[in-house]
Amino acid sequence: MATKHAERPPTQSFDSTPDRIDSENLFVRWQKSGDQRAREELVNRFLPLARNLARRYAGAREPFDDLLQVASLGLVKAIDRFDVDRGAAFSSFAVPTILGELKRYFRDLGWSVHVPRGAQEQALKVQEAHERLTTKTGRPPTVNELAEYLELSVEDVLEALETAAAHHSTSLDAPREDRSSGESGALVDVFGEEDHRYDLVDESVTISVAARQLSPRERRVLALRFVNDMTQTQIAQEIGVSQMQVSRILRRALNRLRELTEDDEALAPGDA
Repeated sequence: MATKHAERPPTQSFDSTPDRIDSENLFVRWQKSGDQRAREELVNRFLPLARNLARRYAGAREPFDDLLQVASLGLVKAIDRFDVDRGAAFSSFAVPTILGELKRYFRDLGWSVHVPRGAQEQALKVQEAHERLTTKTGRPPTVNELAEYLELSVEDVLEALETAAAHHSTSLDAPREDRSSGESGALVDVFGEEDHRYDLVDESVTISVAARQLSPRERRVLALRFVNDMTQTQIAQEIGVSQMQVSRILRRALNRLRELTEDDEALAPGDA
């Protein structure tokens, strides 16, 4: 996220009286006559202004050359849109135009994932306030202090801070160091391994589908034995048959299940 200060006019003056008159003449030549040399001269003359504004974001992860390119694009847009007949200083028009281009860059191109524009602007506002309060107090502000400073709810500030985390992604191959053990490695090393219990889920679904092709009596005996954990004697008393019959029912049902689960074609798609 960009580190910047409160937006204020650049310390260097780009609109002193002689320069301003000369610049107005260049604008007239460009806007009235389409003089490309005058346009190039205006770009070169005000390029330091774009450079100064780009430096406000020098703490960002984006390279300064990229920021300068974005600021220069904003400068060109300001030159093309400026109305010299209004009599206003060009810098007063160019500064918000260039800053707007820089903000748009961070808002639209600097995010690793798509975030709604309103959420992006809120996140940038909270980040800017965080930087200002840190500079003022010498310590990072609390969430409550940010909420009070921006006149927002604590929930809005927390949501903005979470949104700001989506501004940049980190490669899984990025190096990391475990301070507790002193071991180093890549970020991917901390990810969990494959959970083999998923195989149990898949197998249970397969068995459930196959069991539908058994008789109601066989399904009941299997449930009493493997779900309720009853002995064959208890099952015999439950369903009113001998223990020997229960043993035969279990053996026949298990063999049938084995055949069905080993033969995928035996399980019709409509049974799933």
